[in-house]
Parts: sequence; C-alpha cells; structure tokens
Amino acid sequence: MGILNVTPDSFSDGGKFDNTEDALTHALTMEQEGADIIDIGGESSRPGAKPVTLENELSRVIPVIERVRNNSDIPISIDTYKSQVAEEALQAGANIVNDISGLRFDEKMVNVVRTRKAPVIVMHILGNPQNMQSNPVYDNVITDLLLYFKERITHLDKSGISQSDIIIDPGIGFGKTVEHNFEIIRELNEFLQLGCPILVGPSRKSFIGNTLDLPPDQRLEGTAAAVTASIMNGAAILRVHDVKEMRRVIKIAEKICGIS
Repeated sequence: MGILNVTPDSFSDGGKFDNTEDALTHALTMEQEGADIIDIGGESSRPGAKPVTLENELSRVIPVIERVRNNSDIPISIDTYKSQVAEEALQAGANIVNDISGLRFDEKMVNVVRTRKAPVIVMHILGNPQNMQSNPVYDNVITDLLLYFKERITHLDKSGISQSDIIIDPGIGFGKTVEHNFEIIRELNEFLQLGCPILVGPSRKSFIGNTLDLPPDQRLEGTAAAVTASIMNGAAILRVHDVKEMRRVIKIAEKICGIS
C-alpha cells in the first residue's frame, strides 16, 4: 500500500502532494513501482495534529481520487474517519475505507461501509491524534489490542459487516510507546488468531527515528527492517512511503518465508 497524503502537515511528506496533478503523478509512480493499493488521505493523523473541517478534507481528496481513478484501475483506499468523506470517496472511485478510529469516531461510518459493501481497515488508536501520545499505558499491549479487535469484529459483524471484509491494523505509533511498537511487531502473529488480514504501517515512524536518532527522510533502512519483521510475523499488507524500495524488501522477505 502506497501512501498518498494530500495534506500540508503530515509528519513525513506534508505539502509535497497537495496539488492534484502532483498527487496524480505520485500515485501513478507508486503504481509503476509496485504498489497494489494507493491510500489517499486528506487529514494528518500525526501526534498532536488538529482536525480539519469536512469541507477541507473533501476538497483535498475527492479531486485526487477522481483523477487517479480516471487514469488507473488500481484499488484506492480512503484514509478517513468521517462517514461523509468515505461515502463521497467511494462514489468518486475509491474501493476501501481505512479508518484510524476503527469506525468509532463517527457513528454513521458503519452504515456507509455496510451499504457500500466496502472492505474496511479497522485500526487501533488509544485516544485521538491530539492526545494519543500523552501517556499511552496498557495492562498488556498485545492482550489489550486483541480484546479491542475481538470487540470490533463482533460489533461490526452484528452490524452487517462481514468479517471477510475486515482488515486489522494494530496502529503502530497511534497511542504507543517506542517499546509498544516493537512489541507489536515482535508479537504480530498473535493477531492471526482473529482470522483477518493484518496491515502494518511502520514507514518512517518515530519509533524508528527515536531508536536510530534520525529524521523521517533518513529512516529507510529502519523501515525496511520493520517491514521484513512484519512479513515474517504474519503481515499481509504494508503501508509505506518508499514503494520501490519496500517492494524489493518485501520480495526477499516473502522468499525467506516461503510465501512466493
């Protein structure tokens, strides 16, 4: 999954692709480099990020989705927790809803996903982007996340969303300490018991930067290590910025695992 942030303030690439034509070019480049999905988001969810208005988010993502869809058949995921953004994105040509809140921040999101029969990525976040990193505490991070996902899967199934349409994302960096993030990747295979594909998004994140004492644009090797470990521990989808490089990493990691 290639990341396409059409935002001015995302932690790694904010402002690079907030022009529709630049965003289209980057999406097509990522597809050529081996992306299987393009994840388009119009609101930064970095720690401390302030919410954007519905109108701003729509104005950022809908033209980009339309342009990508008019130029490619690649699956598109819309990275949003707002039901109206998800609805209009799906109408514009998106295929998947990627909700950092696990469909909790907007009560209407469940209905959009059910009605549109869209696959949905259910992420775990502790709190919200404004406060998630203030003091993240768990009894046991793996056990707590398992309980969260079991509740979400049961709730969504009762709401008419089939488990076969659910992808889970443990939310690296979303209300976790550096050590929590490493533990999640190390114990990722615990989440296989849930019976859903696992998405991991370690790309350029602060747990890598803090460990290596490096800024976002120098975290390629750290990301590669996290991607490799995630695949070896059961990840099915990797959400990354550096598609060409990570595609090569993934190919070797899959060979080591006997996946391909």
